[in-house]
Amino acid sequence: MKKSESCTSCCFIGHRKIKKSQNLINKLYETIKELITEKNTTVFLFGSRSEFNSLCRDIVSDFKKEHNQISRIYVRAEFPYITQDYEEYLLQTFEKTYYPEKIKHSGKAVYIERNYEMIDKSDFCIFYYDENYAASTTKNSKASKSGTKIAYEYAKQKGKSIINLF
Repeated sequence: MKKSESCTSCCFIGHRKIKKSQNLINKLYETIKELITEKNTTVFLFGSRSEFNSLCRDIVSDFKKEHNQISRIYVRAEFPYITQDYEEYLLQTFEKTYYPEKIKHSGKAVYIERNYEMIDKSDFCIFYYDENYAASTTKNSKASKSGTKIAYEYAKQKGKSIINLF
């Protein structure tokens, strides 16, 4: 890969439950390292409620020890307004947190809209997307699309650089 001149950004989106393996962890370390060193990625966007997000946040935090320019941003889908105490708590792990104004009246679609926000603001989208995830996690054979699938399709539609580590 050619080294990128300007700074780039990356978001992480994945299923709530993942099959955590050493292979996945190794792939994440390699991918994130390449984004930092070869693509000059300094901004990493995170959502919540996902084992994948938590794993990615931990790995990016490891890299932050050697790459101080990294900024970890928590994009909230809940709590448009937070107390100073809660913000201080979040800022122990992230450099910034915000609630996108445009998702305020999204209702049940708030997580989908938050994911769209993260994708729109990213050059790279790292996914943990299993096509069969929704069917395997519900008893209803007419399972609706998972939020990760909706986000994956949106990122493809937007022409984003997608890395699926499933």
